Amino acid sequence: MAPSAPGVRELLAAAVAGVGGSERPGQVQMAEAVAAAMTDGSHLLVQAGTGTGKSLAYLVPALLHGDTVVVATATIALQNQVVDRDLPALVDAVEPLLGRRPTYAILKGRSNYVCRNKVLGGMPDDDGDALFDPSPTTALGRDVVRLRGWAEETETGDRDELDPGVNDRAWRQVSVTARECLGAAKCPFGEECFAELARNRAAEVEIVVTNHALLAIDALESFAVLPEHDAVVVDEAHELVDRVTGVATDELTAPMVERAAARARRIVDGTEDLTDAARALEAALATLPEGRIVELPEQVATSMALVRDAARDVISEIGRAKQADDGARKVAVAMVEAVHETAERVAAHSPYDVSWVSHDARRGSVLKVAPLSVNGLLREALFGERSVVLTSATLELGGSFEPVARQVGLTGDDAPEWTGLDVGSPFDYPSQGILYVARRLPPPGRDGASPAAMDELATLVEAAGGRTLGLFSSMRAAEAAAAEMRERLDVPVLCQGEERTAALVTAFAADQPTCLFGTLSLWQGVDVPGDACRLVVIDRIPFPRPDDPLMSARAQAVADAGGNGFMTVSASHAALRLAQGAGRLIRGTGDRGVVAVLDSRLATARYAGFLRTSLPPFWFTTDHEVAVGALRRLGAPRK
Repeated sequence: MAPSAPGVRELLAAAVAGVGGSERPGQVQMAEAVAAAMTDGSHLLVQAGTGTGKSLAYLVPALLHGDTVVVATATIALQNQVVDRDLPALVDAVEPLLGRRPTYAILKGRSNYVCRNKVLGGMPDDDGDALFDPSPTTALGRDVVRLRGWAEETETGDRDELDPGVNDRAWRQVSVTARECLGAAKCPFGEECFAELARNRAAEVEIVVTNHALLAIDALESFAVLPEHDAVVVDEAHELVDRVTGVATDELTAPMVERAAARARRIVDGTEDLTDAARALEAALATLPEGRIVELPEQVATSMALVRDAARDVISEIGRAKQADDGARKVAVAMVEAVHETAERVAAHSPYDVSWVSHDARRGSVLKVAPLSVNGLLREALFGERSVVLTSATLELGGSFEPVARQVGLTGDDAPEWTGLDVGSPFDYPSQGILYVARRLPPPGRDGASPAAMDELATLVEAAGGRTLGLFSSMRAAEAAAAEMRERLDVPVLCQGEERTAALVTAFAADQPTCLFGTLSLWQGVDVPGDACRLVVIDRIPFPRPDDPLMSARAQAVADAGGNGFMTVSASHAALRLAQGAGRLIRGTGDRGVVAVLDSRLATARYAGFLRTSLPPFWFTTDHEVAVGALRRLGAPRK
């Protein structure tokens, strides 16, 4: 009798042993639940706290599934981590049990790969008629020369393999967007195309690793971007709605329209109307204050119609141009089509879209349009025909999966069925960490931190002996706190923006007294276990700004439908980010420390219970002396 195929538990045990780990009940529970969901085609929301080992818990059942599984992470950095660290170790560990070597591949958006045709002059460069000297003296020129040399040697053409990297402007000289691509059939380098080769590899493997953005593009576009698959795992799923919203957001500026007209002018005459429309758009946007456009003003509506109609005419003219180079034609059409589609979308002023204007010192007036909600899109395009597993350390808000399920389209009439599962964490949060809320402080105002808040911060940081990760609501707040602590305390204080984030985190981890202050983008990017981080300070509850056009529109839509817009939108947003920030403290079983929130509302407001229930279950106190005493004991020399 042939030996039976190994099950999830057996493979997971081999994988854990292969990476030198130990079995964790939550990891086993999650792996079995993921395997069951993939087998019966159901949907699963699984909260796996820090330290659970959730990557192996979904990768092992994915390898056993038998059909292609797409794993989508929040960022390309996380995507690379799964492919470069997690999957190689897993494959080595399970190969003897399976009797075969499982296969996997990474897939990114087309613009992440070098375009051979563009490198060899088959596509126009992005700097107009600029030519790069063989011995360039500018930084941009040097980068482009290095990129062209690298393009001849690389086996993958993947931007992330270029070391050192280059800025976006240089990279655009050797890459194309999906809109600009000629297509494998028309491109003279179609058979050698790095992006096409990556797609071909992805079509032949068991696990395809991508990011939320490409998953969103696959859902939004009328053509397939990802290979055929019948199961999806969305890691860091608390980011999914924001990533999909970002992909579905368009923007328009007068310079964008002017550049599109200039590009088209290389191919056809008669682009004057588009240039004139750009000027009309600039004048119309200049009359608007920053913020949401509830009713489309007549001057803006007129300028949108001018841009839309002129762009449509130019697209038709380019289509009739017989002598145009294919590459130049494709780039011009891509630029003009983007302008046309956005102008048409804004002009339609759909109740399902939100439009707003911002005035940027560098870019001028920027008009943006985003979907009011993406839950319908996700329900139809993501959850329609395949099993989907959403996982994160923070999916339960206020003790329930419902808020996140609502955001992704899993509630309401005709919503697909789903199961929520919290597998906990191997950490003992009540004994490892304290949640201290500075109830004695006045609620934070609009004018920055109060003197009392700065006093509180200084006392806490001094008690911790430095070792503080400060997470602030704005860059201005982070910089002000860093400047104040440098004056008051004798500990090194690093601040986001003074160096690359990765370098700052490395310096923070390497020197125990060092503090690192930063803003929202740090909340999920710092993983520093051990004594280097004893104190995490959060200056205020991270509610969306009251004047945030999209979030305020979403809250108003909930209120108009009879719901509680504040709790559904603002409080849920804050709960997710608070949980992510507080989660920076305990990263290992030996970690100890304090999460200090300098916003008294987390103890006094009616919504405080909802927010605190969303956090890891730390021991809770509002007693200043208790928090300071705990930090001093942690910093005392061990006998």
